[in-house]
Amino acid sequence: MDISYITGNQKFNYRVCAIMIDNGRVLAMRDERSPYYYLPGGRVMMGETAEHAVIREVREELGAAPEIVRPLWLNQAFFSEDVDKLNYHELYVYFLIDISHTGLVEKGGSFSLSEGGRTNRFEWLPFERLEDEYFYPIFLKKAIFDLPEEFTLITEYE
Repeated sequence: MDISYITGNQKFNYRVCAIMIDNGRVLAMRDERSPYYYLPGGRVMMGETAEHAVIREVREELGAAPEIVRPLWLNQAFFSEDVDKLNYHELYVYFLIDISHTGLVEKGGSFSLSEGGRTNRFEWLPFERLEDEYFYPIFLKKAIFDLPEEFTLITEYE
């Protein structure tokens, strides 16, 4: 059971997100319902750790076996969702993910994968493009530039 509930027109979610970076680009996604880009990830289940949840979500959405480098941010967000018109209160844990053994970079600049009857479109967005894109979370449009260089320059693959 996901840690998520609705009260009236308000919804609470406990979520995890994967920050996958390659040479100044972050892997973002969108699906058929969403007009905006967002990060791979999803809701944490009752009794599940945030670490296990982010690994599970990346496996489900991308078919990749990720490794967590470290947690990056804990964020709280309040917003109105364009898709379902609910008012959200969400807690997020963002994890930096090692993608060097996943084959995700080799898939190219953008690719699509199907999961659970819907198609997700993934795109490697250059950091500089985030400011101009319809992208959530908004704080990441600036915070990503504050990451240490060793987090943003992955150049060697086996």
